[in-house]
Amino acid sequence: MLSASDLAGRLAQNAETVCRHYLSAGRRAGNYWLVGDVANSRGRSLYVHLIGPRAGRWTDAATGQFGDLLDLVREACGLVDFRDVAEEARHFLSLPQPEPVSDLRGDVGDGPPAERPARERARRLFRMTEPLAGTLADIYLRDRGILRASAHGALRFHPSCYYRDLVTGRTSSYPALIAAVTDAAGAITGVHRSWLDPDGVGKAKVDDPRRALGGLLGNGVRFRYPVTNPVPVLAAGEGIETMLSLSHVMPGMPMVAALTANHLAGFHFPPGCRRIYIAADADAAGRHGIEGLSRRAQAHGILPLVLSPELGDFNDDLRRLGPGRLTASLKAQLTPEDAVAFLP
Repeated sequence: MLSASDLAGRLAQNAETVCRHYLSAGRRAGNYWLVGDVANSRGRSLYVHLIGPRAGRWTDAATGQFGDLLDLVREACGLVDFRDVAEEARHFLSLPQPEPVSDLRGDVGDGPPAERPARERARRLFRMTEPLAGTLADIYLRDRGILRASAHGALRFHPSCYYRDLVTGRTSSYPALIAAVTDAAGAITGVHRSWLDPDGVGKAKVDDPRRALGGLLGNGVRFRYPVTNPVPVLAAGEGIETMLSLSHVMPGMPMVAALTANHLAGFHFPPGCRRIYIAADADAAGRHGIEGLSRRAQAHGILPLVLSPELGDFNDDLRRLGPGRLTASLKAQLTPEDAVAFLP
């Protein structure tokens, strides 16, 4: 198992990627990443060295806090126990997790949730869910113009999903849309949770109503995605609702939601892939994900093609312009072969 210094060194080798993931409100300025604080506020008082012998070291000029990227992960995620910090770092780096060790109480599964590996907790949570059809999560997606979400096995509903405020530590529970994150073989590596307002008015009124748990890097939430056959053509993007909106008008095309721009850039291509359509997000992080995935696709001999919405995102297009207009817009962006194969 890697030591703390080894983990910090691995993170420092990917300092900018770490910053883009955990401090997404910041930006690169020369050889530094600038952001407001470890809570990911906008500003410039915290700076992280991105290259050179001090890569990964950071200082908050306003508070006097400083440390390495393990300290940054701990503060950004609100973690206390080093075991949880190390687990988070290993997941980010896609390193194998150490075998769980039993304590005096018996099997590790009997301990509190934080003591179980994140992938195990994700799988356990998914087993506790119920089918999506007719639930509050189904109603939420229908309000977003996504009418056939219950046909996707990756989507489930949890009526009372645990939520912890990372700032105050207070805990509560809300109904939630649960999405399975899987690898290319279909094995669950994580889950994505979208907490919902119990009264049915959009998302829950919390600071961060969306969170992922488990192994994301290289994986994603998959829709209409075969796990036993080659996948010559697919579409990939960040958000679940973005990809569900595309799937609504192209139900035959395999799709994957990688959940963040950094994880989109690192998505693992399926065997036999020839073309990948990348659903555009207009922000800087979205452009970073598109550029990263495009470069990797080209290096693998795969043709990357970007799909752009007319409005802010593809869910806006679906809701405000309607499925007919969205279909026409996509027809102009797909190859003629794919337009015939995947559009009505």
